[in-house]
Formats: sequence, structure tokens, C-alpha cells
Amino acid sequence: MINLFLLSLFLIFNESTAQPHTTLVAPLNKDTATSLYTILLNSGDRYVVDIAAPFSWRRCPSRGHPTVACFTTECFQATYLPSPCPPPPTSSKTPCKCIVSPQNPITQSCAFDQLTSINLTLTSGANPTAEIASTYIYLSCAPKSLLQSLPRGVVGLASLSLAPLSLPSQLSDRFPRLSRKFAMCLPSSSSRNGVIFFGNASYDLDPRMELDASSLLSYTPLLTNPKSAAYGIGIKALSIGPNSIPMSPFEAIGLSTVVPYTTLVTDVFKVFVEFFAEAMKGVPRVKSVKPFTTCYKASAIGFDRVGFHVPQIDLEFDNGKNWTIFGANSMVGVGGDTACLAFLDGGTTAELKIVIGAFQMQDNLLVFDLDQLRFGFSSSLLFERMTCSNFNFTKGEAIEDENAMHGPYYGIYLIDLV
Repeated sequence: MINLFLLSLFLIFNESTAQPHTTLVAPLNKDTATSLYTILLNSGDRYVVDIAAPFSWRRCPSRGHPTVACFTTECFQATYLPSPCPPPPTSSKTPCKCIVSPQNPITQSCAFDQLTSINLTLTSGANPTAEIASTYIYLSCAPKSLLQSLPRGVVGLASLSLAPLSLPSQLSDRFPRLSRKFAMCLPSSSSRNGVIFFGNASYDLDPRMELDASSLLSYTPLLTNPKSAAYGIGIKALSIGPNSIPMSPFEAIGLSTVVPYTTLVTDVFKVFVEFFAEAMKGVPRVKSVKPFTTCYKASAIGFDRVGFHVPQIDLEFDNGKNWTIFGANSMVGVGGDTACLAFLDGGTTAELKIVIGAFQMQDNLLVFDLDQLRFGFSSSLLFERMTCSNFNFTKGEAIEDENAMHGPYYGIYLIDLV
């Protein structure tokens, strides 16, 4: 049986409970060169995390792979959304094979390739003696050229979007006890992993602290677009210190893991920078460093446990909740004695007024609840003296695979909740 990327799993099992397995956990890593994030789905295969892609894709083995027929549910689910890519050609083979258009989110380049399936096998215990389930996960094959500008060594892209072929949706479909929900905690450093939880979980991010980080969460509705797999949220205002920029809570702003820094449409960006500069009056400005436009003398700013000591930035929601962005997520050190405002001009024709980038998400616990269509956010974990890199991935032993060539698998984990 062909296995494209066997998800390696661990079970942290409490024998005193008969509770079903309701959470999967996997490590996330930040790539320094590209500022993109990757998820480890097997014994070394890394996939770029994209929370807006309609489906996952990867390089397929040259020796062949399973195919999916045209006119199947899965083929429709992979092609029903409008795409910036050209429509794929109709398969000339008999029986007809489903052809899709995977896209590189950085270069925007597209390809045509076959939809395929992968074997997903779950095993229990530190030693793989019992098979829990076996199922298929659908994704597209992709040519090597589609990996251009992605982190070195990645094999593809993992979709975590609203789409039916995203990883959260497919895992939930295969395992009814696993809710269609995931929590993401992006690390701020490439030297230590962050974490992603699929399904319901208690977010025990730091083994040194008796704190379930779910207690830090506030929620706001997710806004959906029938023509897109991306997530949106609505804010009534964007505030910087005492000043605010009115927004419509019914007009979605975006969330992206492939946009490194938050972008704002030009007219909003100009007001935003003006308000920030007013709040930073008295702090020496220095020459800007591309791609940033607003930079300061770092030593004159000061520093505290939530980063540079600068005015807080708030995304204000209609329900009275605020997602607060502190210095660790609003300012970036660019070398020497220079720190820059980590927000960029998105241009005059941007589709969305604001797209929250990955830098602003770092060391924040973010929950995407697809079942209840709500978005949870913690603001900076640094306030609690935690980071996204404190999660303990060593609770269980590695599952050894007799066919593995590179030692034990490290990838998705199964957790038993009590």
C-alpha cells in the first residue's frame, strides 16, 4: 500500500479512563529564512502551514500514487471554490482522474496535478501493538517547481482552512469524536517548536504551570465567504493608544500564516502610522529599514516582559472584547539599535483593509472553531510568563516503525483527555 505521508502518532494514555481520544497535537516550527511556519506530519516531512488554502498538496513519489475519480465528492470539494489559477484540463484517461490546481501562496504560481489520498494509521501506546483506525486523507500532488520560495526541505503545504478538504475538516470527518476545531500557537523563535491542537483540548502549554490557557481566551465570530476558504473576523475599530480608526464589524479582516507582517490598505495604513508616531512622540526616529517605513532608536524605547515598551494596539470587537497587540508583536528589531513598526502598507487595491500576519500571531494562543464559527484569542502569552514553545512534547515514547530508515517518528500525537 502506497503511503505518501504516514502520520506518525503517539498515544499519551491514561489507563484509568475510558474516555475517547479527542485531541491530536503536532509541533510547529518557524523558518528563519522565509518567516513561514511548518507543521511536522511524519518522521521528517515538513509542510508549510496555510490557513487559507482550499486543500493540502505535496510532492508525490515517482513510483506512483492512488488517484481519485472525477465526479466524486472529493473531486468536487477540491474544485468548487473560485481559484486564481487557470482551470485544470479535463482528464483524458479512462476512467477519468480528478485534476486540480495547487498553488504556491508566496509566488502565486499554479500547477495542474492529480488529487490523491494518503493512508492515515493511528496506533495506541508507546509500542504500536493496537490499531485504532485507518482512513484516507485527500490532497493534491504537486511538481517540484511549486516548492520555490518555500522553506528549504519542505515537501508541500498543509491546509488548515475552512474548506472541506482542509486537515481539520478531514480529521473530524474520519473521527467523529474529534471536533472540527484547532488551536494554533506560533513560536517566535526557530530554535524551539510551537504547537497545534486538533479537536477539543485543555491547553496546558507550560508543564511548569498549572494553567489551562483556555482560561485566557476571548471569542469573536468567524466571518465566512462562500467564495473563499479563508478565515475572517470583524472589528469595530483599530486603536493605537487613545486614538482609533473606525471599522465595520461586518466587513471581514483577514488572518494569514503566509503573510509575515500585518498589512493595511494604504489609506488606513497612513492614519495608523500617524497615530502611532503621535503616541511615540519624544522617541528618536531613525532611518527606515525595508520593508518597514517607521523605525526608532531601540535603546530609547525600553523593554518589558511583553516586548518593546510601546503603545498597545487593540483590535476592538463589537462584543466589547479586545485583541491587544503589545511590543513583542508590534515592533521588530532589525539589527543595531533599530526597531521598526512591524506593519506594512498593503497598497491601494488590497482586497481586505487589514490582513493580520504571522508576526502578530506569535506567542498568542489562537483557536479556530469551525463547528461554532468562532475565533478565540489570548493576546500575548508573555504576560503569563509563557510562550508557544513551552509545550512538552516528551510525555510519551516515540513509536518505532520497523520500516523507518531514520529512527523513530515524531509528528502528530494522540492525547487522551480525562
